[in-house]
Order: sequence, then C-alpha cells, then structure tokens
Amino acid sequence: MNIGIKKLKPNAVLPEYQTAQAAGMDLHACVDEPVTLEPMERMMIPTGIAIALPVGSEAQVRARSGLAIKHGITMVNGIGTVDADYRGEIGVLVINLGHDPFVIEPGMRIAQLVVARYETAVWQELDELDETERGEGGFGSTKQ
Repeated sequence: MNIGIKKLKPNAVLPEYQTAQAAGMDLHACVDEPVTLEPMERMMIPTGIAIALPVGSEAQVRARSGLAIKHGITMVNGIGTVDADYRGEIGVLVINLGHDPFVIEPGMRIAQLVVARYETAVWQELDELDETERGEGGFGSTKQ
C-alpha cells in the first residue's frame, strides 16, 4: 500500500520498520531539545509528519512495549486512530506511569504506527438477535 507522507519539520524522522516482518513502524519524537515527562504527567509529543492514507484504511498509533515495561511510558488513549481524511501532524499522547522522570530525546522512538484496512459498518436494526452459546454473559463469563 502506497501512503503519502510529508515532513512538517526538517528534523522529522520518517516512520520505519525495524524488522522484515514487523507490523508496526516506529514513530520518532520530533522535539528540538530533550523533554522530561514526570511521573503521572501526560503530554502530546509531536512526530513532525503528516500522512495521506488511502480511503478504507487507518493508522493506529500504539505504545512501544519496551518503553512500557522498562519505564512505564504508555499512551493516554490506549491506541490512537489516524483517519484517512486527517492531514494534520501525528502526535503521540504519552503518559509516564513509572516512578521516575523519563527524558524523551529528539529522534527517540516513542510509539508504533500500524496501518490497516477497515470495513464501514451499516447498522441493521433488529427486533431480536440470533442466539449464541454465550448469550448475554459478560466479563468473566466464558469458560477457560
């Protein structure tokens, strides 16, 4: 899938796959100087890039597992969605859930970007839904 990309700042780093079979490309912090994220502090880290996704696709901004387990750095919104019609800068909404301040350096890999196709749902309102074995069983109701 070909995707248009634009550097919004000269020091922006284009997303890149780290291995041949990686699903996610690394997103890099586009900051001019180190930024300190205090414990429980959240902020938007710019990436310095904007993209033009094809219709029927989205980009998911996801936390990096290494930063999460080693430092408690994750994303405030879990997974961020970049819609195909968005043309602004991609930002990463980070939070420090760790006990120590964390320094985000210029060019640091701070998140992953996964591009995926999606279906557009068309609701069909029904009087009754089909029966399943699970039925209305909620959290913890399935057999393990």
